[in-house]
Amino acid sequence: MAIGSQMGRQQEDQEFEDKVIHINRCAKVVKGGRRFSFAAIVVVGDKKGQVGVGLGKAGEVPEAIKKAGKQAKKNLVKVPMTGSTIPHEILGHWGASRVLMKPAPEGTGIIASSSVRAILEVAGIKNILTKSIRRDNPHNVVRATFDALKGLRSFQDIARARGKELSDLQ
Repeated sequence: MAIGSQMGRQQEDQEFEDKVIHINRCAKVVKGGRRFSFAAIVVVGDKKGQVGVGLGKAGEVPEAIKKAGKQAKKNLVKVPMTGSTIPHEILGHWGASRVLMKPAPEGTGIIASSSVRAILEVAGIKNILTKSIRRDNPHNVVRATFDALKGLRSFQDIARARGKELSDLQ
């Protein structure tokens, strides 16, 4: 039974794609010199609408990436999509950063900064327009993008919340 659960977990890990967004090196000055530590921001997704973001800190870069990936898999959210884009315009914010996202027609591609692009690619969104407003700190931009994705609602969810049929909204 334990072997079967391990195989299931390996298959689960294989279906997720992860991307390193940013690696930060921090130095602590001590009597003998400098001690370095590393922080990594990693995003994981299945390209079918699930995405998660994680931050990992460690003394070595590979260990920080591994920790961030593990945390990202714990923070997965489902992103509602309409075809290959998002259902509606949304503004996400975290700290001083704001990220504006707009749905785009087929063939537009992902118009976004590198941090936002990595998240949208692993989420499976193929056509979108985005704009990072105010601050461009990678930590805050990633969190603002994630905030916007969590705030998206599908047309079915909106109709259900209003107690109407989907055809009544159009």
